[in-house]
Amino acid sequence: MPLLILLLVLLTPGLARPQEVQPVTGRHIAPTMSAAGADWLDRSERAQEEQPDKALDIVGLHPGMMVADVGAGTGYMSIRMARRVAPGGQIYSEDIQPEMLSLLRDHAAAAKVANIETILGTQSDPKLPSNTLDLVLLVDVYHEFSEPQKMLDAIRQALKPDGRLVLLEYRAEDPAIPIRPLHKMTVKQAETEVDAEGFRLAKVDESLPRQHILIFRKSVN
Repeated sequence: MPLLILLLVLLTPGLARPQEVQPVTGRHIAPTMSAAGADWLDRSERAQEEQPDKALDIVGLHPGMMVADVGAGTGYMSIRMARRVAPGGQIYSEDIQPEMLSLLRDHAAAAKVANIETILGTQSDPKLPSNTLDLVLLVDVYHEFSEPQKMLDAIRQALKPDGRLVLLEYRAEDPAIPIRPLHKMTVKQAETEVDAEGFRLAKVDESLPRQHILIFRKSVN
C-alpha cells in the first residue's frame, strides 16, 4: 500500500478515548482506527508486510486451545487461528466496534470457519471468560488501548495460570518502518507498561519484517 494511503487510513478519526497518555510511561495513546478503515486490515500487501502465518508459527497454536483475539477487527488473524486450534479449540474474537464484528462474522462464514465466538467489549473490559484462555493475542492493538491498565487486568483474569499474552507491535526502534510513530512501540515501552500490571516479558522475537513479537507470562504473586 502506498505510504500516503497508509497514513490516511491511520489518520481516520477513531473512537473517543478517556485517556490521552499511558500513566506508567507517559506514552501518548493512539486513537482507535475506526471501521471506516477496515479495508486496510484486509489489504493484499499485509501477508508480505506482516507475515501472519509465520507469526502464528512462532507463537505456537495447536488443536484444542482456547484463544482470544482482542481488537480482532475484521478477523484477519482470528480466522487463521481458528483453523489452527480446530478441532476442539475456540477463538474469542473481541472488538469494541459492532461494525468490525459484523464484518468478522461475514468473513468467517465465507471461510466456513465455525469455531469463532464474537464478543463486543468496551474500552475498559474485553468481556472475556474468566480463567479460561491459553493465549490472548493483540495484533497492532495494545498501543490503542485507552484504558490499558484496566484492559490488562481483565486479560490477566481471563488467562489460565500458565496462559500467555502476546503482543505484535510495529517497531518504534526502526524509523524506516512506514507507520506513524504514534502507532509504534519500543520493546522497553511494552515491557514497562505490561509488566507493571502483573505480567513478565518471557520472550522477544524479531523475526518478522516490521513487528516485535512480545510474549508475556503472568507474574507469580
